[in-house]
Amino acid sequence: MASIIKNLDVLSVTQLRKDALTIISTGYDAINTRTVLYEAVTINDNTLTISGNIYPLSPTQKIWVVGAGKCAIEGAAALEDILGDHLESGVVVDVSDATHRLPLKKIEGLIGTHPEPSQKNRDAAKRIVNVLSALTKDDIVIEIVSGGGSTLLCLPNGAMTCTNEAEAFRELTDAGVTITEMDTVRKHLSNARGGWLAHAAYPAKLIGLIFSDVPGNDISVISSGPTVKDTTTITDAQALIKKYNLHAFSPDALIETPKEDYYFASVQNVLLVTNERALTRMKHLAETMGYMAHIITDRYSGEAHTVIADVLGALKKSPKGTVLLYGGESTVTLGEHAGKGGRNLEMALSGLPNIGENEIIVPFSTDGHDNTDFAGAICDNITKEHAMRSRLPIEIYLREHRSYDFFTETGDALITGNTGTNVSDIIIGIIAHTN
Repeated sequence: MASIIKNLDVLSVTQLRKDALTIISTGYDAINTRTVLYEAVTINDNTLTISGNIYPLSPTQKIWVVGAGKCAIEGAAALEDILGDHLESGVVVDVSDATHRLPLKKIEGLIGTHPEPSQKNRDAAKRIVNVLSALTKDDIVIEIVSGGGSTLLCLPNGAMTCTNEAEAFRELTDAGVTITEMDTVRKHLSNARGGWLAHAAYPAKLIGLIFSDVPGNDISVISSGPTVKDTTTITDAQALIKKYNLHAFSPDALIETPKEDYYFASVQNVLLVTNERALTRMKHLAETMGYMAHIITDRYSGEAHTVIADVLGALKKSPKGTVLLYGGESTVTLGEHAGKGGRNLEMALSGLPNIGENEIIVPFSTDGHDNTDFAGAICDNITKEHAMRSRLPIEIYLREHRSYDFFTETGDALITGNTGTNVSDIIIGIIAHTN
């Protein structure tokens, strides 16, 4: 199978880089949305099976597919193949660069904007709610829930617009909030998050297929939990608005999420794939290549420069021939300067001054989009040499958060394009077998 890394040959200038990129490619292959669904979902005669859960079907029972997020269109295409004539129809919304996967056969495929919402997102979210609201207790809905869904499910009340939410998103991002804090606010700004899609689907049977992009895999946070009963309240959202001094919308914009248990009685959420799947496959391959491999965590968090410092410290204490693997998501708190970049690019740039000989660290996003068209970047002495040759002052690019510009100049960024999946970010660190 060809590597998903489009510039693999250009980057593979040392054996250590080749090893790192080979292991990374295996991680991407492990979480391929179509592969995951073909393994998890089968239908034979009148029996639907999903990850070992069995759902008997009546001869006339209809299956619908809805979804939102970076796995939505890829997942819908796979489910069309798997379900065949059992599939009635449906609607999914994906990010803006998924158009090459369209059109689908039976499922309506829509494209929204990301990371900030727009009117396109509102229209798509309203379309999903309308489809779900027309179903009956005899229908089954398979809902694809994946990263990016929060932005796509923008359905505010009359006191709010998606433009207001985009402004709020920028305020929260600049403040360096956690994903849980972000989604606590966003759940209370939309009639399609925080359990509202379960509310719309009632009384149909709803099966949520969840692709986790959240460290710790809290399904109430993934895509702001559209199929999960929300335990947060408007009061929680108000406290965060006050804490971060948000000005993008009025208090009237807040919406309480549905709390009645009966809306969720026919809902079953299946955590289908997490970053553990990628990390495990990467570890196994590294071991077959002769390395000692360790999964350090599947839920790292914190400021990007702090995370990479911890990874570097652990790598330098490790024996030669060691691979360290991390899954999670860092943050970048922007100060006076806010250039173009992403958290993985920021980590790679932050690690460059202290990276040693025969060491390599590659932080990368599993969706292929680290807030830019780069998936991540390589931190090693080759990158450092490229920076010196081009007279690029690392400290200035760091201070101005211009990691994208930096790696554009050095040519050491990973380019994958949209991967059609999303299970948080991953870091691989390797110290070579010998000097």
